[in-house]
Order: sequence, then C-alpha cells, then structure tokens
Amino acid sequence: MILIADSGSTKTDWCVAEKGEILHRIITRGMNPFFQTEEEMKQEICHTLLPQLPDGGFDTVYFYGAGCTPEKGEQVHKAVSTIPGIRGEILVASDMLGAARGLCGHHAGIACILGTGSNSCHFDGERITANVSPLGFILGDEGSGAVLGKLLVGSLLKNQMTEGLKEEFLREYDLTPAEIIARVYRQPFPNRFLASLSPFLARHLDDKTVYALVLESFEAFFRRNIMQYDYRNCEVHFIGSVAHYYRAPLEEAARRMGIRLGRIVQSPMEGLVAYHNA
Repeated sequence: MILIADSGSTKTDWCVAEKGEILHRIITRGMNPFFQTEEEMKQEICHTLLPQLPDGGFDTVYFYGAGCTPEKGEQVHKAVSTIPGIRGEILVASDMLGAARGLCGHHAGIACILGTGSNSCHFDGERITANVSPLGFILGDEGSGAVLGKLLVGSLLKNQMTEGLKEEFLREYDLTPAEIIARVYRQPFPNRFLASLSPFLARHLDDKTVYALVLESFEAFFRRNIMQYDYRNCEVHFIGSVAHYYRAPLEEAARRMGIRLGRIVQSPMEGLVAYHNA
C-alpha cells in the first residue's frame, strides 16, 4: 500500500492506493515549505490527515508539493515522517514533477499547472529537462487563480469593468475596497485570497471584458512560458482547477497561439497512481 500526496498552496490531495487502485482520498490544507514552518505542516498532518488514514501503514510515501525544492524538501520530509507505519522510503519532489508524471506518464510532453499558482516544464518521459521559473503571483504565475483574482480586483477597483459588475462582486464577497487592500498587502497568504476570488470570473465569462481578461492572461502564460519549450513538437497538457473550469478560453488562447493541447484534467492523481503502479 502506498500514499501519494499532491500539494498546492491551497490544498493537499492525499491518496491511499494499492496495486494501481485508489482506496481512499483525503483533502487537507496546502503544505508549502516557503509559507509554512515544519511544525505547522506537522500540525496539519496530525490534526487533519492522521484521523482519516486507514490502518496498516505504507510501503512508500510520495509527496509532490509546491515549494518542494531541494533546499526546502527536507522540512517536508521531516513533517511527513510523523505519519506512523511507514515501512519504506519517503520521496519528496516538486509538484511540477508530479504533474509531469501524472499527465505524461513515461512519454515526452509539456506539462502545466494552472491552479492557485501556475508552472510548466518540458518532460522527456523520465525527468524534467527544462523549466521556466513561474516567479510567483507578483512577478509571474500568468493564468493562475491568484493572478486572475489580482487582475479582477485591479480592474474592478480602477473602474475598468461595469459599475454593476463591481457592485455585484463586492456584495457577493461581502468586501469593501479597503478590506481588499488590507487582505492583499497586510495579511498572510494573499495568493490564496486572490485565487478565492477568481471563480467570479468563471461565472461571468459571458461578459466581454471578463472573457478578454481571462483570455489575455492565458495568452501571456503561453507566450512567456510554453513558447520557450519545443512546443511545436509536443502536446501541452494541463492540470489544475483553473485549467478545468476555464477550459473554453484556455482552448481559444491555445488556438490563437498555435499550441497543440493534450490532456486537461483537474487532478494528476489518477495518472500518478498509474505511474507508480507501473
């Protein structure tokens, strides 16, 4: 029996699997060592994950997570080691490698994440051969939930959308402009806050200004990231909630940019279970 984790900045998807079959799935809060201490991650595991795990222990644990760089991975390894009954290895790797394995399996391709943040890589079927740094939601993360939320509130507060849309947004989220500024600049996890606002865009894609904002952000993702790889000879695959719920403008942006799309799925977990079973 193995345990696989796919962790972003917002949530962690845990999967218990055996012989290629998913037995149990658990959702906890995101575990990113750039934003959380080892102790905070241990607390999340102890209080949320452990009460839901089945008995029996695990032969191997695979943890794929945002922020799991070689420098930060040891913190995650120590936190995960608090799970009782681990008989074998604990392997910690980036969420990007998890996406590539889940999307491409043992084949070459370009793998992309569009969730709270965004990322991409070229994968040769065994390893990541190229990765354009995502740079986070302030400098990069084009097409992500955090950037879409940032563009949304920026456009609304600068009166670049209709007054009716602005009033509907503030009423629906029970926010004032001052509260938005405070949440972004003075409180922790502004990326999560901004990403939580982006579903408003998905519900108003029939508005021309909203659709154009989303489309331009996806085109920027392709232009600033994907077009630095060998994209003419590879399919481009996507995972993540943003890719899943904004499929129509994502596909239109790809057509405009001459990008050949492959799989678009919300989670890499089924692919990861198949990959590790093989």
